[in-house]
Formats: sequence, structure tokens, C-alpha cells
Amino acid sequence: MSKNDSNKSNEIDQYTRNVLQNGLSRRSFLTRAAMGTGAVAFTGLTGSMATASTDDCVKTAKSSDGGATLEFMPKPKPISDRDIVSTQTFDVVVVGAGASGVPAALSAAENGAKVAVLQKQAIVVSQGNTGSGIDLANSDKAAVEAMVNRLMGDSAHRCHPELVREWAYNSGEAVSWVIDRAKKGGAQIVDQGTKVQHGIHGVTEHKLNFVTSYCGPKPYTTGDGMRDLAKVAEKAGVKFFFNMPAQQLVQDDSGKVIGVIAQDRDGKYHKYMAKKGVILSSGDYQNNEAMCNFFIPDLKNFERKQMDRTGDGFSMAYWAGGVIEPIGHTKMLHDFDAGPASMCDMPFLAVNRKGERFVNETVAMSLMNNYLRDEENAGHYSQVFDANYMEQAANWPGKLYSPEQMKVYMPEDPSPKIGVYESQINTYSANTLEELAVKLECDPKTFVANVKRYNELCKTGKDDDFGKPSSKMLPVVKAPFYGIHRRMRISTLCSGMLVDKNHQALDADGNKIGGLFVIGNLGGGFYGGVDYPLTVFGLSLGRCYTFGYLAGKYVAKL
Repeated sequence: MSKNDSNKSNEIDQYTRNVLQNGLSRRSFLTRAAMGTGAVAFTGLTGSMATASTDDCVKTAKSSDGGATLEFMPKPKPISDRDIVSTQTFDVVVVGAGASGVPAALSAAENGAKVAVLQKQAIVVSQGNTGSGIDLANSDKAAVEAMVNRLMGDSAHRCHPELVREWAYNSGEAVSWVIDRAKKGGAQIVDQGTKVQHGIHGVTEHKLNFVTSYCGPKPYTTGDGMRDLAKVAEKAGVKFFFNMPAQQLVQDDSGKVIGVIAQDRDGKYHKYMAKKGVILSSGDYQNNEAMCNFFIPDLKNFERKQMDRTGDGFSMAYWAGGVIEPIGHTKMLHDFDAGPASMCDMPFLAVNRKGERFVNETVAMSLMNNYLRDEENAGHYSQVFDANYMEQAANWPGKLYSPEQMKVYMPEDPSPKIGVYESQINTYSANTLEELAVKLECDPKTFVANVKRYNELCKTGKDDDFGKPSSKMLPVVKAPFYGIHRRMRISTLCSGMLVDKNHQALDADGNKIGGLFVIGNLGGGFYGGVDYPLTVFGLSLGRCYTFGYLAGKYVAKL
């Protein structure tokens, strides 16, 4: 290795080095195929790769220009200038109008840029309700660093510390900015502060406070909030092009990204040139079955919450020279709608679809999917408790809802369903265990036998089956009995392309790809664990807001 190469290697941080070594880029794909390792590792290839020889791997992996072609990311077909019906030039082109793309566009516009936003759908699309950031003015630095350390631990210390700190030290400002601007567009958005952040207890002994934006109440969501924010962006001069899915990036001879080609509903191509940069914010790939099976095969039996998330941005960034994080991407599965969200992590008795107890219930809801991956359970389980829960679980973390308050989550109760998704509520009460089992769609005989066994363990104070602490073992003996049937569905996938602290995409050598920036759930480095952590309530949207805000400002000033 030359002296210059050695210096370059030393400048690359550990996270980036790992992604360069183990991530998926066109060059790394071909290298592994040529070494004979691709036949096993890259089962997503077009063709039958599982039994292919090394020579076949190389032949199959190579596209006409020597790049690698995966079945879920086909090489873009050349589009000639004569097929382009219109060309417009902007400073910044944003691909994807969601919780990161809309803030990025507005931030860029407020910093003097002429901005275009290309959106695949007919409207701005986002989901969720809560987006969070740290209130730096009312937090101790030691507490902020403790929060960073906890989030890194939540990601098994496999994330990029620099990106986590980018969120930690800029998120309060960014989330406050989103609240302020969205209100100007008529959004139903408020700051709930720190009181809703139940998961941060014990993270630090020092002062730590949050700005916690909330778009609601349901069925109003962040999607509505971002549509209202888009109104403000339009007044600031941002031009939105809906039903205009991006097809490929335009690069000059040096490889710099200088624009985007999109296709309208009539099949006609339009070119959007970008003087300063293209920001990809087109979301995850949960609706791309082949891509999911390749990067997160655990998801095979789970339902998807979203639509049209097909990994378009991944393909565009990959073919521009970008690097996708290694196999084993972070996933987010939860159910905050079947019953009170503040009770989702309370360690009540949990049973699967058969009615069997299957886990130590101190396992967080965000991790429950790992016990329910099989085809029969497919993410379904139920929390079960009795009439004594208000007294016996009073000191548990979270917030209990009284029987009266829970009626809004009960489809059988005639009371008005305000502040919930009526189609997703799934909480029941019954005077007998057998009756409750039927409502929870469990086998009554199996369910009753498992409750009986659990009650016996509660009586002894020793959980010989799963080891749950005695303080968290509440018997289910007094009617009425309650059950919350939760469905763990895929909300989003949280891993993506390799970027630096300014969200600029990096190539297989760790060099910046000129003109290309990646944010939102298309951007990598912020997470690293198997599952999205729920320590900070609203971290996902908070990250999207923050990195959109920062990237828009940065690219506008280039």
C-alpha cells in the first residue's frame, strides 16, 4: 500500500470502512463473484445463482458495461436526449416528497435555492405522528452524550457515531422549525415536550429535555402535516411535480450527478437539471419483495403498512456508484393502534395466535417480531390482564389507560372512536377466559391452560418458564378480563446508502459522489441493530426532519 493510500485508509472511520468492505456496490459485487463468494451471498441475482460456478457468477453479474445487475435493481435503460420532451434547470432537485424530502426542499428554498421536488405519487406521502429532537437549551451536554451512547447501544454499536451526534445536536432546532413552518400551513401540530418520552428514564442522571412534535389527533397524521408543510414550501417558491417518478440520475463524464430523468403518466420523459445537487429521499423498499428477501429475509411473513415503497432511490444511487449497507438491515415493526401505545411495553402476559405464552414479557414490543416470524403467527400476539391491572401495574413504566379510557380502542363498545384508527383498534374485554380467547382468535383450551400455568407461576413468585421478574408477574384471575391483540406489521426499513456527515453519498472507494445526497430511510449509518429502537419516542421522524433540514441548507449553500 502506498503512503497516500495508507493515509486515506486512516482517515476513514470504522463504520464507513466496514460498509465499504461488506456493503453492496457494483464493484464489490463483481469482486465477490469473481472470488467465488457471490454464489452463496448474492441469492438476489437474476438467474439461478445458488448453484452457479464462479465463471457463471461473473458472466451473470456483469451487465454490458461490466457492472452488476441484481433482479431487484435492474440497470437503467439508456434514455436519449431525443426522448426527453422537456428540460428544466434548478439549483436543487429533491426526489421524494415525504418527512425528509419536504423539509429538505423548504430548507433549501429558505437558503436561497431554486428547488424542484419530484414525487412518485399524486400527493405528499408520510406516516406516523411523532417526531422528536433534543432541546439543547434545556439539556446538559453530559446528558446529550449519554443519550448518544444509549442510541448507539440500541444499534449494537454498529451505527455511525457522527450521524447520531448530527441528530442529537441539531434535532431540537430542526423539529422546532418544522413545527413552526407546518403551523403556518395550517397543520395540526404541537410540541408535547419531554413528558411523553417514557423510554428515556434511566438514560442519564443529568438534565435532558425534548422537543416532541405531534401531528394529530389520529386519524390526522404526519402525512397531513407534511402536506401542510408543502403548502409553505410552495409559497417559498418550491415547485412540486406529482405523478412524476424519477427513473435515473444524470451524471457527467466525471461521475458527478447533475440531474434526474423522470417519467410522467403518459410515459414521456422529463429532465430536471440540478446546479448544486440532487437529494434522494424516496423512502425504503418494503414493497419490493425480492429486495426484502435479499436484505432482510426475516420479513417474509409480515404484512406491510405502506405502499409503493419499491426501493427506486436505492437503485438510482447504486447505479450512480453508491454503496448499500451490508445485509441485515434495521427494520421497524410495531402496533400502536390496537390498544393504548403507552401500554405496549408493559409486561402483561403475552400469548401467540395459538394462545400459548411464548416469551419473557419484559421484551420490548419493538423486538416481539423476532418471536413471531413464522407463517402461522405472522406478527400477531395478545397482551392479557385482568380487572386489577390499574392497581397492580400502577408503578410500571408507561401510562395506564383506565377501563373507561380503553373503550375507544374496543370495536365492540359503541362509544365514539375519537383519536384512533377505527379500522385498527383491537382491544377486548370478557367475563370469562374462554370468551376472551375467542375474541383474541386463540384456541380457548390452549389459552386457558396457559393462563392457568402463568397464574401458578405468579403464585410462587418464580417464572420457571421464561425468567420474568416477580415484580412484573401479575396473575389473570379477576373478571372482567382484557386482551389487546397486536399485529406487528412493517412500518419502515431503516438502513440505506453510505453517506458522510453532510449526507453526501460515498462510492466504493469512500470518495464523495459529486452532486448526490441521500436522506430519510434511504440514508444509512444512523441505525445498526436488528430492530428500530423505541428509547426515544418519535426518533424516526425526528431524524427525517433533522437530516432533511440540514441537507437542504447544506446543498443550497454549495
